[in-house]
Amino acid sequence: MEGLIATWYARNTRSRIGEQRKLAYRIAEQVAQGGCVLEVAPGPGYLSIELARLGKVDVTGLDISETFVKIERQNAQEAGVKIDFNHGDATHMPFEAHSFDFSVCVAAFKNFSQPVRVLNEFHRVLKPGGTALIVDLRRDASIEDIDEEVKAMKQGPLSSLFTRLTFRQFLLKNAYTRSEIEALVAQTPFKKCDIQTDLIGMEIHLKK
Repeated sequence: MEGLIATWYARNTRSRIGEQRKLAYRIAEQVAQGGCVLEVAPGPGYLSIELARLGKVDVTGLDISETFVKIERQNAQEAGVKIDFNHGDATHMPFEAHSFDFSVCVAAFKNFSQPVRVLNEFHRVLKPGGTALIVDLRRDASIEDIDEEVKAMKQGPLSSLFTRLTFRQFLLKNAYTRSEIEALVAQTPFKKCDIQTDLIGMEIHLKK
């Protein structure tokens, strides 16, 4: 996402910061004090900011969108937290091997054109024993459940309509099923993963 679309996305996902805060606490519980966490495709940066606010870990972000990197840096500055947001490609992460204790990617994995290469990069930059978490939409989520999810976002009528259409026409088509994720992971050094599902999405847990 670039330009106005990225700005719209940042504005309309701000209402879900509470969810990002809960996820931040869950991640922080799994990382030792002073550990290093990488968020891939942080978008507006809300999750990274909530992690940094906890004061327990060092946070780094990587996003291919120049617009999002600008938004992330501005949001972090306004929040008064220090985060190293970088512009770069998830298939060629600009980090040394064994750099991070934990890596996370929320609502973006389905958009990667080379998912196996991205998973390989996740594995490369993780320290031995490190964990990767991917949170994303399930392609088998029902339209009814999608509509309920959009209602919970509490957007205005126009934004709700646009979000619902985006889910139906684009996001679901790009999303994966559980078996497809397992097949992708089998092609990487991770080999296996643990998948937990919810109303419309899934959490994919990978261990190095």
